[in-house]
Amino acid sequence: MGQGRGWEGAVLKLLRAKDFVFTVTGSEDVTPDYRRLSFTDGGLLAAAGVHPTMWVRLWFDNAGKPHQRAYTLVDPDPEAGTFSLEFALHEGCASDWARAAKPGDTVEATVQGTGFEHPSPAPSHVFAVGDPASLPAINSLLDALGSAPATVWFEGGGEDLPFRTDPDRHELRHVPRQDSGAQLVDRVKTDLPGLLQDASDPYVWIACDTATTRTLAAYVRKELGLPKQRVHALGYWRAS
Repeated sequence: MGQGRGWEGAVLKLLRAKDFVFTVTGSEDVTPDYRRLSFTDGGLLAAAGVHPTMWVRLWFDNAGKPHQRAYTLVDPDPEAGTFSLEFALHEGCASDWARAAKPGDTVEATVQGTGFEHPSPAPSHVFAVGDPASLPAINSLLDALGSAPATVWFEGGGEDLPFRTDPDRHELRHVPRQDSGAQLVDRVKTDLPGLLQDASDPYVWIACDTATTRTLAAYVRKELGLPKQRVHALGYWRAS
């Protein structure tokens, strides 16, 4: 399907990944650095179903070589076969494609490895750490976990991003991105221990750059002693 995808594509095929073609139907510039594109799903939702924080791998051309990036589905509608994706724009072939995308454009996608398991027991309080790249997943997570209160540490971006937090039960703590994520790590380490004392069944969800995610996940599991089933951590991007 489409151009050769090298070893990454070969591995995904061995893992029984499924391929689809998405077609752009519209776009919205939420901010100068954050763009939402709407798509028809090429049969994805009927074939794969829908779950919270569901993501897909999109394939882009990077100077003649295939490049894949993962994006979380926004407002998937299985009956209509539509959804949106949100792009935090920066340098790179994925952002370049998103900036130029117009209705009728297509992009190839692969679905493999995505999943969501509701924590049991249900969280008494959710603690989420993310940034513009993981904002769609944060929104989906908070919606899926219903009435649970949440504290969200959000690195970078502005308050004009499309947060779907409810001020009655979600506290949003903005943290500037400084020193390659070190400020975020320090802020979470300062805030989280005291907050955990009042949470009977906490659930910690971390999705930042890979290095920051790894550091915070190790801290929560080893130093704060949360069991692994109460912690979800996934690096969403690599800092260059």
